Parts: sequence; structure tokens; C-alpha cells
Amino acid sequence: MKKISAILILVFTLYFSLMAQIKPDTLINNGVYKSYFSYKLKEPLYVSYILYKGGGDCDRKSFHFKNDAKINTAKQSDYDHSGFDEGHLANAEDFANNCIKDESTFRFYNCLPQTPNLNRGVWKKWETGIRTESQTDSLLIICGGIFTSGKIIGDKVSVPDYCFKIVQSLKTKKILWVLFFTNKEKDSAMEFKTIEDLEKFSQYQLKNLLAK
Repeated sequence: MKKISAILILVFTLYFSLMAQIKPDTLINNGVYKSYFSYKLKEPLYVSYILYKGGGDCDRKSFHFKNDAKINTAKQSDYDHSGFDEGHLANAEDFANNCIKDESTFRFYNCLPQTPNLNRGVWKKWETGIRTESQTDSLLIICGGIFTSGKIIGDKVSVPDYCFKIVQSLKTKKILWVLFFTNKEKDSAMEFKTIEDLEKFSQYQLKNLLAK
């Protein structure tokens, strides 16, 4: 019994040690959203942006993910045949009333490898619901991934085991939702969390990003 307890303590110690080492290396601000990027993971830990009256009819058929920053991001070849979607963080449809802003969301520093089950399922459902909320309130949105297993695709591009969204009303400064998603091939699930619980689990300093 003591041996099992010692092993569990070691596992949790290693986990939190690994998580504590993952911090944003640089901030990419393209005027539409801010990407808190990790060189080690080749992608953002999280992205923040403001949304008001999201939606529109911009045609996105010609838009494709690319990298226009002077950093080493993921590439299309990393995603090809991986089974993962380029999961937008700052959502494209949120900016569909301005095709320039819409196109700017198609960057590899604004996406994470998400299973189709998550990206096209419960994640998309919440994107739609949040966009509806933005018709009557200006929202601060913070969304990203949490990396616990070391899974990679392509040329060492990390795959998040969990994704999250924080939605704050800029009108009242209240946090409306803290959403936590599993990035699974089947049965991706969503649950509500407090921002304190999310910070503790992710080791990210997310409260600093909130509007005061």
C-alpha cells in the first residue's frame, strides 16, 4: 500500500512539475486577437479576444491556415492525415462581418489539434451560443488547451488533452462561463468549472487576462 501511495505521489509531482514549466514564450497581437504562444509546443497555450455582435456572411472557402509570424509554428503537413482538425481558438465565424478579420483567424498560432468530435460537436455548439450572447453584450473570450499526456502529431506539434473557454461580460465584468472540454475521439464532454479550479489544473495565470 505504501509503495502504491509513493508511486501516486511521484506521478502527481512529475505532472505538476511538467505543467509548471509550460508558459507562454511570446505574445502575438494581430489586432484581432492575442495569441499566447509556446515555442516548445509550436502553438498557443491560449488566445484572448473581444467579441461584440459576432457573425456575418463572409465567404471563407478560399481561406486556409498559414503562418505569417516569424516563429516556428505548426504547418499544414503536421495536420495532414493526423485525424485532427485545425481547431480555431478565436473563432472564424465570430468575425464573419469583416473578411479581413475573418481571414486573420486562419493562422497556426490561433489553432490547436482538436478531434473532429470536439471541434465539430460541443465546441462548435458553444461557439454558436456565445456568438448569440454577443449580440447584446461585449464579451472577453479566453480559450486554449491543456497538455498532460505528451501526445504529438507531425513534427512534434503537441495535442491538448483538454480545451477550455472563459467568457466574461465586459458590461458587468462578471464571468459568465468557465467551460472545460475533453479532446477525445469519441464522447467529448463539457463541464463547468470555476476559474480558480481551471488555474489550479492548468497552472496558467488566467485571472490576469480578465477585464477589471
